[in-house]
Amino acid sequence: MCDLDTTLSMPLARSLSVTSLSGLEEWDEEFDLEDAVLFEIAWEVANKVGGIYTVIQTKARLTSEEWGENYFLVGPYVESNVRTQVELIEPTNPVLKKTIDKMNSSGCKVYFGRWLIEGSPYVILIDVAFTAWSLDRWKSELWDLCDIGVPWFDREANDAVLFGFLTVWLLGEYAAQSEEPPHIVAHFHEWLAGLGLVLCRHRQLPVATIFTTHATLLGRYLCAGNVDFYNKLAEFNVDKEAGDRQIYHRYCLERAAAHCAHIFTTVSQITAIEAEFLLKRKPDIITPNGLNVKKFSAVHEFQNLHAQSKNRIQEFVRGHFYGHLDFNLDKCLFLFIAGRYEFSNKGADVFLEALARLNYLLRVNHSDVTVIAFFIMPARTNNFNVETLKGQAVRKQLWDTAQTVKERFGKKLYESLLVGQLPDISKMLDKEDFTIMKRAIFATQRHCQPPICTHNMLEDSSDPILNCVRRIGLFNSSADRVKIIFHPEFLSSTSPLLPMDYEEFVRGCHLGVFPSYYEPWGYTPAECTVMGIPSVSTNLSGFGCFMEEHIADPSAYGIYIMDRRFRGVDESCNQLTSFLFQFCKQSRRQRIIQRNRTERLSDLLDWRYLGRFYISARHMALAKAFPDTFLYEPHEPSSTSGFRYPRPASVPPSPSLSRHSSPHHSEGEDNEEDERYDEDLEAEKDRVNIRQPYAPPFKNKTSAVLGANENGDSVTSDKN
Repeated sequence: MCDLDTTLSMPLARSLSVTSLSGLEEWDEEFDLEDAVLFEIAWEVANKVGGIYTVIQTKARLTSEEWGENYFLVGPYVESNVRTQVELIEPTNPVLKKTIDKMNSSGCKVYFGRWLIEGSPYVILIDVAFTAWSLDRWKSELWDLCDIGVPWFDREANDAVLFGFLTVWLLGEYAAQSEEPPHIVAHFHEWLAGLGLVLCRHRQLPVATIFTTHATLLGRYLCAGNVDFYNKLAEFNVDKEAGDRQIYHRYCLERAAAHCAHIFTTVSQITAIEAEFLLKRKPDIITPNGLNVKKFSAVHEFQNLHAQSKNRIQEFVRGHFYGHLDFNLDKCLFLFIAGRYEFSNKGADVFLEALARLNYLLRVNHSDVTVIAFFIMPARTNNFNVETLKGQAVRKQLWDTAQTVKERFGKKLYESLLVGQLPDISKMLDKEDFTIMKRAIFATQRHCQPPICTHNMLEDSSDPILNCVRRIGLFNSSADRVKIIFHPEFLSSTSPLLPMDYEEFVRGCHLGVFPSYYEPWGYTPAECTVMGIPSVSTNLSGFGCFMEEHIADPSAYGIYIMDRRFRGVDESCNQLTSFLFQFCKQSRRQRIIQRNRTERLSDLLDWRYLGRFYISARHMALAKAFPDTFLYEPHEPSSTSGFRYPRPASVPPSPSLSRHSSPHHSEGEDNEEDERYDEDLEAEKDRVNIRQPYAPPFKNKTSAVLGANENGDSVTSDKN
């Protein structure tokens, strides 16, 4: 086993397992998929549980275009989800129809339909509860085959056993019903689906198998326990650690799937290192997560959409801070963090500490900028906070009062002009108007600070965010330049408090802050990027590593990457504070330029680019499982592989601690920047740098032997 310090500090080698958008040779010819069938199996198919749902849902369109009628997603049947997401139909594939009929006549309940998302892929949904009567028999078989015992009280693991045996039943039945030997590719996501892969290999089904881990089970549990995860990665006794956390059976299922798969993949380089130490197998290829950029892009209008969404957030802020609205909303920056409520893993602890230090810097520098930081993390609540609801009611009442006075004023002005007289301003507002306005002003008086939390927390005294706020003393007082709003609920356009969906809210913010300690990929900063919103990430997140690899100067493009790999918590916190303080010093024009640059990176995250790595993984699996039919010829990456977005030609918009990298605020220097910055020229240069990712050539063959890669990354070694 290699030394961990070397592994973590060495430059990431560019090989097949690195996501280099290199623009190397195209495939010699198109891959023939006529006689191949793809089954993609995951617990999150038409079943929103976690982030894997987003991966599968957004990737479905591209995969459907590639495989057409031969692409089937396999997941659990959940009636509430099926009613709203799936159109049940009869199978059009005759072999699949016979397969499902045979299973249904043998005591199963298998449904077929179309998932009503982009691409409308076919879905096969298996009712695991209907076959629960077989659970004990199948668990006994699992013990006999693999020496893995599943405790009766672990419902999630019991579901994994049922789902695994039913999945392999489906694949085996499909192979048996086919007149000619089929070329089946089965792609399994995460440990919940992994048992099906293990059984496929044990029963020697004619199936090319792929296993993707989006985050290792043990890694997530270890990080949740606040251990020094990355520095001790090589030292963990994985069996003991899994046993201590009562997840040894789950860990065994995950590790078995990783070792039995023809091709093992993970979503990022940082997770690949983790998998190598915890699962004891190095991934064959990295398959980073993408997005359907079309869904998020607003061609030539994303700046306007930012302004519109920002206005809606400002309306909420006016109500939330009524009576204490002593700051200029036009000089107010909206920052946010969102995701699962994992206080340390998601970096909320570091963010709060950095906000306290930022507040000090803004105050001692007499800055006129106010920062409002939103924490969008779902927690246990029982209702909206009364004071928060009252704030929105007061704001609406003030608006109605202003409209009433405006109408009365307008009517008098209209009548005066009709008779050809200039209005007497002293008579335009009478005593009644002043009375109405005074009552409205008195109604805005407030004798308490604006609330931190928008809801009533069930565990207020032990809540990590609220306890940290109490410690750092940021209570939304008038003297503070940093305000905090904790919204412990997912955003919804139907909310009476902040009626915005997540996408609209992100568009209205100025900066997303995601200083995660454990983040295998990181969809939240990726979503910010495709919407043109700058973000803070870390070099311990898959997204941060990906951007560091592909962008020469990430901060110039609005991608700030914190060092949490080689710095301690205090140093990382100082670095984040520096990022935030420099961001606050930007002018409005500099932020606009930076958003333009950020939005241009969206093509890097499009499935049209990143989907090619999934294509490569499937082709590699076919070549390993059916070497007499499919040929895989890897090319060694050349010394020029892996392009990087260059530093922008114009001066970067974000001020630097080491030098003046942006114009000062004098009128003359603003004019100088006008001359030096050409948005169209910059955009054209960046478009030239966007290339297709590396994709090795494939072709069919009738009789040949699978070749091997000379650079040491053997793709022929079967890890059974």
